[in-house]
Amino acid sequence: MSKTQSTHGVLYIVATPIGNLEEITPRAVRILREVDLIACEDTRHTKKLVNHLDINTPLTSYYREKEQLKAELLLQQLQDGAQIALVSDAGTPCISDPGGVLVRHARAAGIQIVPISGPSALATALSVAGLEESGFYFGGFPPSKTKARRDFFKCQAPLPCPLIFYESPHRIQHCLLDALHVFGDRHALLFRELTKLHEECREGVLSELSNSCAGKNRGEFVLIIDGAMQQNTDKPEDIDELILWYRDQQTVSLKSAVQQIATDLGLPRTQIYQRALILWKKGNQNNL
Repeated sequence: MSKTQSTHGVLYIVATPIGNLEEITPRAVRILREVDLIACEDTRHTKKLVNHLDINTPLTSYYREKEQLKAELLLQQLQDGAQIALVSDAGTPCISDPGGVLVRHARAAGIQIVPISGPSALATALSVAGLEESGFYFGGFPPSKTKARRDFFKCQAPLPCPLIFYESPHRIQHCLLDALHVFGDRHALLFRELTKLHEECREGVLSELSNSCAGKNRGEFVLIIDGAMQQNTDKPEDIDELILWYRDQQTVSLKSAVQQIATDLGLPRTQIYQRALILWKKGNQNNL
């Protein structure tokens, strides 16, 4: 393998399969064979991949909790001329996975950084989501705690584009329930085990998807939630007018409207629900 004109090595950012092992590219296989070292999120996980590919390159761990320390050690090896490949457990490194610290250090030190493109759960889910919009918001993994997760979602609630998140099997139902609390009962897509044997896509509103995840879940998830509904007029600020505004849109339920108004105004849902119930029913009677 040729080196750069300097005595420095090269850092390769190598995408690996998110499930199906046939999806690794020939270029990625060649790089993993030729480098001096493979830095990986979990050596036990990557060991299975390199054994499958008959690759004997040494492995070293590079995980989130020790990222700063390991980045410094790997940088020194790169400066000494080592060729290093960075991989994550699945997909493209540095996208909701460790790697950003090492990349920044390497670039600052004048190390050549070469991306070896390949699988990504984000791109894979988008390709089969059937979205018509050209833009989207990618939030990675939401925070693990309820309050932080809801605050995180509140920042994205007004966005008109699809919202995309990763989530783990043991947190997916809590994530969906918090999304329902903040966004209301929006339409969403939930992908599980992409490219694997038990790959599936569930489609429905957030309440339905959260119910489908009750109990034990397996596999990694990609969640795509519809963006906020855009209107030609601004929302009113008065509670009664706001309730009527949501009612007249005829695209949301009473429950969803109450949840959204409570989020918008920072008021208890019970207070809004009692008033909304009266106005909503009155509007329906007038339409008879």
